[in-house]
Order: sequence, then C-alpha cells, then structure tokens
Amino acid sequence: MTDDVRLGVWAMLGEPRTSAALEAAGFDWVLLDQQHGHFDDAAVRATFALRRERRVPVLVRPVTNRVDVIGRALDAGADGVVVPLVESAAEAEAAVAAAHHPPRGLRSFGPLPGSDQAARPFVGVMVETAAGLAAVDAIARTPDLDLVFVGPFDLAQSLGTTVDDLLADDASDAPLRRILAACRAAGVRAGAFGATEPRARRFLELGFTDVVAALDTSVLAEGAAIAARVRA
Repeated sequence: MTDDVRLGVWAMLGEPRTSAALEAAGFDWVLLDQQHGHFDDAAVRATFALRRERRVPVLVRPVTNRVDVIGRALDAGADGVVVPLVESAAEAEAAVAAAHHPPRGLRSFGPLPGSDQAARPFVGVMVETAAGLAAVDAIARTPDLDLVFVGPFDLAQSLGTTVDDLLADDASDAPLRRILAACRAAGVRAGAFGATEPRARRFLELGFTDVVAALDTSVLAEGAAIAARVRA
C-alpha cells in the first residue's frame, strides 16, 4: 500500500455520535450517506455540530445532484461531497458548480456554525452505470473535480454482471481498468466502495486510491465480536 492510498469508512446508520466518533477511529476519511443511509439533514447537521476539530475529511453523499441539496450538506460543515449517478461530463460539471461559490460555481452563501465557506470543497462523482462508464474519460476531465468513485453494485447490475466478476476482470479494457485509466489521465483520484476486506483489497490491488474499507455497521459488528470473545 502506498502513502497515497486513503481508506475510508461509510456511515449508514444516521447516528450523529457514532459518526462523530468514527472521525477519530483511524480511518483517512468518513462519508455520511444520505442517498441510501439514514442521514437526513438533521442527522448531518447534528453530526457536524459535535465536531470540535477537523481530524480527517468528513464527506456527504447527497440524495441527488442538485444545487440546493449539495449546498445544504456543505453549509452544515461537510468537507466535500460524493455525488451519485453521474453519467456525463455535463452532470459532473453540475456537481462541481453546485459545490463552489461564484465565480466558479452556483453555490449560495449560507453558512451554518461549523462550516467553512472559504475552504475549497472536495468534489467526487460516482460512476455506476453503463452510461457513466461510456463517458468516464470526459467526466474525469471536468475542471476542479477531485475524485471519480465507483459504485460497483449499480455498475455491475447496469453491465449485466456481478460485483465479483467485475473485480475479477483482468482484461486491458475491463470496466474498472477503464475508469482507472481515465482518472490517471485526468490527474484525479480513483475511489471505490469496497466495504468488505476482500473487495477492498482487490480495489487496492487494481490501483484505486480512495477505498471504503468498512461500514459503520461492520465496525460495530467487529467490535461486538471482539467483546464476545472475552467470554469464550
């Protein structure tokens, strides 16, 4: 593993105190999932209200690629966003514009306590459909984009395959290799949702730089398993 690799934890539970604790748990970044997790606006704001210092980046996956939705996450205190279901360069540009204040973007000025309106937001977009894969070279070249992130479950389903077959494909034009090549050519980071140790390790072997190593639920389950062994 190189120094450039960043391992993240994906928070689904929507529990602010648990999510705030994850920032100090040894991961390189934390993501709060509004799209499929239990994070509504109130839970996101409550999580950042508990933040006393910035230890690692805490990102939000918003429910959709919209100026108001992305702006609300950043106003609450998020260091950046990872926007789902991006399928074109125009949609990637819309995500970047939504995250940046004028003159670069369209974000309105509306700080909440704990947010840093002067900081440059981190912007990632998710490639997780056949259409997104077809446009990945143009997506990755979007100005001020930081990350292209693979959603392997949706991508596999869109391509008519499985996640494990997607990961096992070693062809030079395999989908994951095409995404990596696009990221390297554009000089942006390449992320992926691993979540389990074998899948996370495989993404790292392929060359992805920002990989989800665990979920908040799996961190709790692993801790419970360790505690249960005390009785054994």
